[in-house]
Amino acid sequence: MSGTHAAVVLAAGGSRRLGRAKQLLTRGGETLAHRAARLCAETSPRRLLVVVGAYREDVAQAVAGIGCELVVNDEWERGLGSSLRTAAAALVAHEGPTLIVACDQPALESAHLRRLLDGAAATGLGCAATLHDGAPGIPAVLPPSWREHAGQLQGDQGMGRKLRELRADAVWTLDAPELGFDIDNDADLRVAIERGLLDDVSL
Repeated sequence: MSGTHAAVVLAAGGSRRLGRAKQLLTRGGETLAHRAARLCAETSPRRLLVVVGAYREDVAQAVAGIGCELVVNDEWERGLGSSLRTAAAALVAHEGPTLIVACDQPALESAHLRRLLDGAAATGLGCAATLHDGAPGIPAVLPPSWREHAGQLQGDQGMGRKLRELRADAVWTLDAPELGFDIDNDADLRVAIERGLLDDVSL
């Protein structure tokens, strides 16, 4: 049965520091873009959006068959904020919470997403976030009001600041240190391969 939430996979970045499309790196032969979309699909969202920008044709091919909606962020070079604004605009008619997921956290598992959705449902605000060095971030479950704030985001601003402004008891938090590791550069890529989180590639 479908849940009341929508899900958004952020997969529009240009991976400038890495020099290759991180969305297309693989774990167990599965691209990170496909993996993130698949894990979100397993939560049975009402709508599943994948925000694409750089490498859009390759990413679109990577997530083919998932049953997701591709949303193009033509301003992807302006940073994360532009992708969140794009997603917010596409979900203007959605009245439920939204699960936000990035595709560059290779340790992400379906259990993380289930715990976030369950945690959000237990709060009055319907909000949950993952702790990163003590601060809330993504993956996160946000109430409908997040879309209003998204319109004000600039550059690489995400929803972290807004989450920090909420009362501590209004946000259920997931303590999962493994999700603090993401792929930004070659050093991160090497570590991920050593940990078995990514398939070996030629650096």
